[in-house]
Amino acid sequence: MIGVAPPAYDPAAPTTANTLPVGAPSTVRAYVRELLQRHRRAFVLLVAVNTAATVASMVGPWLLGDLVERVSDGAHELHLGFTVTVFVLALVVQAAFVRQVRLRGAMLGERMLADLREDFLVRSVRLPPGVLERAGTGDLLSRITTDIDRLANAMREAVPQLTIGVMWAGLLLGGLVVMAPPLAPAVLVAVPLLVAGCRWYFKRAGAGYRSEAAGYAAVAAALAETVDAGRTVEAHRLGDRRVELSELRIRQWTAWERYTLWLRSVLFPVINVVHVTVLGSVLMLGGVFVLQGWIGVGQLTTGALLAQMLVDPVNLILRWYDELQVAQVSLARLVGVRDIEPDAGDATLTPEGREVLAERVHFGYREGVDVLRKVSLEVAPGTRLALVGPSGAGKSTLGRLLAGIYAPRAGRVALGGAELSRMPAERVRSHVALVNQEHHVFVGSLRDNLRLACGDAEDAELWAALGAVDADEWARVLDDGLDTDVGSGGLALTPAQAQQIALARLVLADPHTLVLDEATSLLDPRAARHLERSLARVLDGRTVVAIAHRLHTAHDADVIAVVENGRITELGSHDDLVAADGAYAALWRSWHG
Repeated sequence: MIGVAPPAYDPAAPTTANTLPVGAPSTVRAYVRELLQRHRRAFVLLVAVNTAATVASMVGPWLLGDLVERVSDGAHELHLGFTVTVFVLALVVQAAFVRQVRLRGAMLGERMLADLREDFLVRSVRLPPGVLERAGTGDLLSRITTDIDRLANAMREAVPQLTIGVMWAGLLLGGLVVMAPPLAPAVLVAVPLLVAGCRWYFKRAGAGYRSEAAGYAAVAAALAETVDAGRTVEAHRLGDRRVELSELRIRQWTAWERYTLWLRSVLFPVINVVHVTVLGSVLMLGGVFVLQGWIGVGQLTTGALLAQMLVDPVNLILRWYDELQVAQVSLARLVGVRDIEPDAGDATLTPEGREVLAERVHFGYREGVDVLRKVSLEVAPGTRLALVGPSGAGKSTLGRLLAGIYAPRAGRVALGGAELSRMPAERVRSHVALVNQEHHVFVGSLRDNLRLACGDAEDAELWAALGAVDADEWARVLDDGLDTDVGSGGLALTPAQAQQIALARLVLADPHTLVLDEATSLLDPRAARHLERSLARVLDGRTVVAIAHRLHTAHDADVIAVVENGRITELGSHDDLVAADGAYAALWRSWHG
């Protein structure tokens, strides 16, 4: 078959090395088997009720065939009352079991969908933080929203309906073999056409749907990144470039949409021809057999009706199998996180002390391009260290290395003599916490949002944490206090309030080492200054690495490290660096204007 070619490869294609992986076919099959194993009882019950419904549906063709046979034989007693009674009873039984099929199928689909969502969430939150940082929000957001939505219909309908269709077709074919054996081979006439059409389609459909899903993810990523960085885009006059990128992604996505639509436009007419061929071959072959006296008219009637009934299950199988092609891609994207090995780390590795040490660290986001080079730093317990320098110098990257989010390409970052990159992630988080400029408010009560950091915290502790970050003033005037629903559908918090909640979680988590990446950037300077002084009292005695653009943060620090071009160029106290009249002194004079 010749037709539209798939879209050509574009070097600016949506999928990049930094996106989360797509699950291998073996991973997808293993996960499906696991799901079915979890729900095997419900699956067996669905098969049983579907079998009963299908058997009941074959009673009608058998009764009609028997009636035609008796009429053709010239019988005087047709027993129509008995025939009608049995037919009505079969209809009632069929209706009852069809209802059970739909009910059991919907329940099975919803339960498997719920398991899928929970499995994806649990696996995602256990991924190494650096993996999610590099993948960005667009790809993960697309999987959580679009792929889950696509799978919802498949899990609710496709899996149960496909099971029903296969059982239905198999039982109808079995009924045809039992009730009209000579006509069964007539069905095979259309099999080569059906196989050829399906092989042609499914050979191309998988890659087409995968590319379509990746294209949509790229569209979502481009739009999300543009919106999130709207101010930066405006400041650097990147609007036209971002629009061009979005239009390119949309063109790539719609090209794959058109390609998959064309595939379906070829398959469906082939299926219609198959249906006509099956019925036509049964009637023509059966007519010859009747004329030869090999079968009766009643058998031909029954066989033709059963052949006609095959249209529905075959359509059901192909329709939902096609739907599963789309769902399989989404499922592969969701279970792809299983291909990422969780960073288990060395469970025996435990810090012996609180000293933070970086030795000749090299790190880069891309192969061969280092953002940090030969960085060495020693932070004594209880020290407040400020990282300052121009934008893009590597301050935030260094902060993430010190927090154990990233592992250095060369060199080592250690806490108490234990390398952070070799420790289990949960153990690292119990010692070191990172608070950056991105703060999240989860749907739920204010109490639930705070208890994410400490699940057994009492209300008094929650109020103390809010007070430590100057948030108790607005929190106490809420109508329901800590029970106030926040987030989507609840109270809309300002960015500054969301930031205060994130800092309150930090107080509750109570780590001994903190990395603050512009953690007060969403507050106005006066409020930020007041909050930092309040936090200083709470964080007294802890090791704090603060990445600062506001130099009053650096002024209050014990040690200041100036980061320029991926290196630490100056290190010392505020007074010493101002006296040295170097890069920090120039920044300080510029800050004071």
